[in-house]
Amino acid sequence: MTKVRTEDLGSWRRMHYSTQITPKLHGKKTLVLGWVIGIREHGGITFIDLQDKEGLVQLAFPKDAVPDSVLEKVGTLGRQFVIGALGTVKRAKKAPHGAEIIPEEIRVLADAPEAPPPQFFLRGASDLDKRLDVRVVDLRRNKIQAIFKIRSRILASAREFLFEKGYLEVNTPRIIASATEGGAALFPLLFYDKEAFLAQSPQLFKEQLVSVFEKVFEIGPVFRAEQSRTLRHLSEVTSLDLEEAFATYEDVMKVLEQLISRVVRDVATEHEMELKLLGQKLSIPKLPLKRYAYDEILRILEKEGVSISWGEDLPTIGLRALDKVLPQFYFITDWPTASKPFYIMPKPNRQEICEAFDFMYGSLEIASGGTRVSSKTMLIKRLEDQGLDPKNFEYHLKTFDFGMPPHAGWGLGVDRLTMVLTGQDNIREVVLFPRDRFRLTP
Repeated sequence: MTKVRTEDLGSWRRMHYSTQITPKLHGKKTLVLGWVIGIREHGGITFIDLQDKEGLVQLAFPKDAVPDSVLEKVGTLGRQFVIGALGTVKRAKKAPHGAEIIPEEIRVLADAPEAPPPQFFLRGASDLDKRLDVRVVDLRRNKIQAIFKIRSRILASAREFLFEKGYLEVNTPRIIASATEGGAALFPLLFYDKEAFLAQSPQLFKEQLVSVFEKVFEIGPVFRAEQSRTLRHLSEVTSLDLEEAFATYEDVMKVLEQLISRVVRDVATEHEMELKLLGQKLSIPKLPLKRYAYDEILRILEKEGVSISWGEDLPTIGLRALDKVLPQFYFITDWPTASKPFYIMPKPNRQEICEAFDFMYGSLEIASGGTRVSSKTMLIKRLEDQGLDPKNFEYHLKTFDFGMPPHAGWGLGVDRLTMVLTGQDNIREVVLFPRDRFRLTP
């Protein structure tokens, strides 16, 4: 390949995106910008597939219709080169969207001397770890882009829904002084001359904030030092957390299922093309969603040949059984108190059971929440019962002296919800730059 000299963008600015190049523009001038993802010869004509954020447009270079200087420049191009093309739109049935561009001028804005080979882009040709090593190139694949367009809509729809319901978006610290849920799975760090940690959850802060704003939510990263490497866990994930004053777990479960229904509806109606690319069909869940008490789940699993002692968490074999029996959204409620964090409220008439829930899709836990302990005395006892020192939580406990209303809330894994709606089995596929114990770059 002849060495190409790159050019400045200069006064060139995009006139149309790829999806706008249709027969309606036949005979009109346009200027497009993007990445070269394919170059081929057919019938003596060179064709270039140019990709932008919307999709693909075909550039055609007939020898009798394109200046020699342009043809010479085309001969220097390679995959993933960044170029601009100024030309005329022409109807072409076999081209994307039924039209192509006959360029009269192109500008090479950046070369790509280390572009991956064509087989990198074939389905199944490269394993995920290899793709993640060059993630920015992997993200140029249409199917991968579809995942993140859907993820963006999930976040936008959730925000719109919560704003409509009167919730205030907040931002709480990612650097904290003590563990939110005990000392396990924490990332310690040196904060000047003190020990600190990356936040596992905004839980305690959002509880404090309901004593001011009553209804709050937050979307942001949380960190857990996961030792195992599974298809469902990462060290850094995005969480959607909600907390509401003067509410119980039953109230916030209703908010959660309404939010899920809204998100699924918006994704299904606004991202038909992306869902088709991913081979996904979504149906809006009918409300209210089914609620199964923990005791009921044990009975269901017993019928499936999986025996679990009361008080235990659900093991992998049990979750796999639920995947077959309950392949949809549902809640598991009324968990054993000892299995949930210290801030979850035990039931008044049965202390060994608490007002907690997990929100599930088949075997996948997407969210968890419950009614919170709003009594300082009870909260201290719950801390001690779980082997935690109340002195480490004084900053939180003292806020209860200023009037803490009854409250409830939940935390939802945005990455896991994205997995469900995009049909992905590996959480790393739905995170732009995933982090686990083996990956800190790119």
